[in-house]
Amino acid sequence: MTGPLDGIKIVDLTSMISGPVATMLLADQGAEVIKVEPKNGDIVRHVGFGDKGLTGTFLTVNRGKKSINLDLKSESGKEVLKKIIITADCFIQNFRPGAIERMGFGEEEVRKIKEDIVYVSISGFGEEGPYSKKRVYDPVIQALSGLASIQSDRETGRPRMVRTIVPDKVTALTAAQAITAALLAKERKGIGQHVRLSMLDSMINFLWPEGLVHLTFNREEKFSPDKKLSQDLVYETKDNYITVGAVADSEWEGLCISLDKEEWISDERFDTPTKRVVNAPERFHETQKVLRNKSAEEWLKIFDLHDVPCAPVLERSALLEHEQIIVNEIIEEYNHPTSGIIRQARPAAKFSKTEAKIQSPAPLLGEHKREILLDIGMSEKEISEL
Repeated sequence: MTGPLDGIKIVDLTSMISGPVATMLLADQGAEVIKVEPKNGDIVRHVGFGDKGLTGTFLTVNRGKKSINLDLKSESGKEVLKKIIITADCFIQNFRPGAIERMGFGEEEVRKIKEDIVYVSISGFGEEGPYSKKRVYDPVIQALSGLASIQSDRETGRPRMVRTIVPDKVTALTAAQAITAALLAKERKGIGQHVRLSMLDSMINFLWPEGLVHLTFNREEKFSPDKKLSQDLVYETKDNYITVGAVADSEWEGLCISLDKEEWISDERFDTPTKRVVNAPERFHETQKVLRNKSAEEWLKIFDLHDVPCAPVLERSALLEHEQIIVNEIIEEYNHPTSGIIRQARPAAKFSKTEAKIQSPAPLLGEHKREILLDIGMSEKEISEL
C-alpha cells in the first residue's frame, strides 16, 4: 500500500526540529520530501551522538526524505532550487522573518515559479512585533507561553522547564495538520495559499484548553490557577512511583474505595469534580499518605479492580519492555546502511487502506543529489558541471 499522501511533493528548507518533524510526519504518510540543506548540512546532523552526519535526532526527524545540499548564495544553486520548486506541491521554510526574502525565495518569488504552490512559513514569534526578529529555541517559547509557569515548583514558586522540547514538537504537529488542510483545499478548489504559524501561537493554542483555561472568562476566578491546576499526579508507593487520578464521580468513588477511604466520597472538599480541582493539593497529600503503605504492583491491581485510571511511572528504558507498548508494536527496529540497528517509533496514526510507515532511513548529506537533478530534467553533463 502507498501512503495517503502518495503523489505529493514537498520542498523542505527547514532545519532543527519544528519544520523537519512536520515534514517527517508527511513523509511517513507517503509524501516525497526533498530536504534542501546548506553545503554543510542541517545543524542537527552535528548535534548529539552519532557519526557521518547522522545523529540520533537527525535519524528520526528526517527519515523518509531525500537530501540535496545546495549553495543558495550562488546563482547555480538558486537555479537548481527553482527547477525543483516547479515540480512541487508545497514549499516550507522556517528561517527568521525576512531571511527567505533576502535569499530570493519569498512567497511572491516562489509563486512566479509555481503559482498554486502551498507556501509554508514557520517562525518563532510571528512575522511582526518586538520579538519577530529575535533568535528562538524551545526554552524561550516555554518561558513566553506560560508553560514554565505552569510547571512551577509548588513550594518555592520557581518556574521550571519541561525537559523535552514540547513547543518545537507541538509546532510540528500543528504545521503538519495545517499543510494537509492546505493541500486538500488546493486539490478541491485549485488554490495555493500561504500558511503562516509560529511556535508561540502553536504553544498557546496547545495550552489553552487546560493550562490557560482560567483566562477564558473575563472575570476573576475563585482560585489561583497557578496554585491549583496541573497537579503533578506522581505518587510514591512502598517501592516505586505510580500515577493515579479520578475526574468523574464514579472514578473518585472507585479511588476512595480502593484506598479504604470511603468517607472521602461525601467529604465537602471533594464531593464534586470542581471541588476536587480547587482542593487538589489537599487531595494529593491525603492520597499520598495512604499510597506509601503498599507496593506499586499491589496498588495498580487494586485500582484496576475498581476501574480507576492508573499506571506505573516508567523509566525511559523500561518502555521497550512494557507489555502494552510491545502489543502496540509502536517501537520498530531496522538496519541502517551506515549506522547499524536503529530503533524508532512508527507513525502513530494507522490507516486501514493507505498505510503510513517509515518509508526509508534518514539520508546522508546530499545522498540523493544526482537522483533529484535527473528528476528535474538536468543532463549528466549539467550535473557534472554543477
